[in-house]
Amino acid sequence: MKGHRVVAVAYDRLCTFEFGCVVEVFALDRPELGVDWYDFKVCSIERGPVRAAGGIRISADATLAQLDRADTIVIPGWRDVDEPPPDALLRKLRSAHRRGARIASICSGVFVLAAAGLLEGREVTTHWRYARTLAERHPSLRVQDNALYVDEGRILTSAGSAAGLDMLLHLVRRDHGPRIANLVAQRLVVPAHRLGDQAQFVPRPMPSDEAARLAKLLDWLRTHLNRSHSLDTMARRASMSPRTLQRQFRESVGTSPIGWLTRERLGLAKDLLQTTEHPIARIGELSGFGSEESFRRHFRRGVGISPLAYRQQFGSRPATIREGSRDTGR
Repeated sequence: MKGHRVVAVAYDRLCTFEFGCVVEVFALDRPELGVDWYDFKVCSIERGPVRAAGGIRISADATLAQLDRADTIVIPGWRDVDEPPPDALLRKLRSAHRRGARIASICSGVFVLAAAGLLEGREVTTHWRYARTLAERHPSLRVQDNALYVDEGRILTSAGSAAGLDMLLHLVRRDHGPRIANLVAQRLVVPAHRLGDQAQFVPRPMPSDEAARLAKLLDWLRTHLNRSHSLDTMARRASMSPRTLQRQFRESVGTSPIGWLTRERLGLAKDLLQTTEHPIARIGELSGFGSEESFRRHFRRGVGISPLAYRQQFGSRPATIREGSRDTGR
């Protein structure tokens, strides 16, 4: 990641919060992390200071030419989903994509990427208020209207506001591994890792006592993923009936208790594959999958590749295959 340049695109009537999230994650010096941090730049579509929400003016010295040297480009929202982005910006984005740059959008910024033709046939997301408009204007897109963010490799899209922060931390996690991402999250005082397919919003508010009990259950489960859990045992710990727990999970995180537990276990397993040399079987135990066969089956189903292939692709050090960790590709 040495010298990795992140460029945020500024524009008149800039979305201040989304832009601030990009600055907070990528622009601050972080010598305490002990890694080569990002080279951050801001380029502006218009000349001179641009207006931002809240009566703020921002002056960016760089022009769109900065996109020619960007490794990662972030579009922090867009000023009006009904206003076509300028052709000069769209040309630069297409050129950057052709040469292999990574491009991410927050909230309404997805409309800029769609206008550039970079999203055809892809899974994408945006703020739930804009999801229908996006799908109607670009029918080839597979719009996930209740996802926090969608990672399609070199193209990433996120929902509104705080979901953009989740996506940016996900990028740090991809680039520098879970330990560094967790440290950045601690400094931001936000959750270290929210999965992209977590629900954007709760359809109806849950009673405060139920919300508190569910939050305590989630915190406890995250620190005891290696244990055996069932719907009944989770419901007892939360002092809810299994039916109520099922409903609360569906409404708050968009999946079932067992589905959420499997996702969290896969997240832990990926962290361990990236940062340790534990045998595959041991990682299956630590992440709560029980048998090695069960771990391999769930991992391939949820991630799309075998645990060893994931380690070889994303691990921070070469994998050491020890006795009991032989991967047969199942």
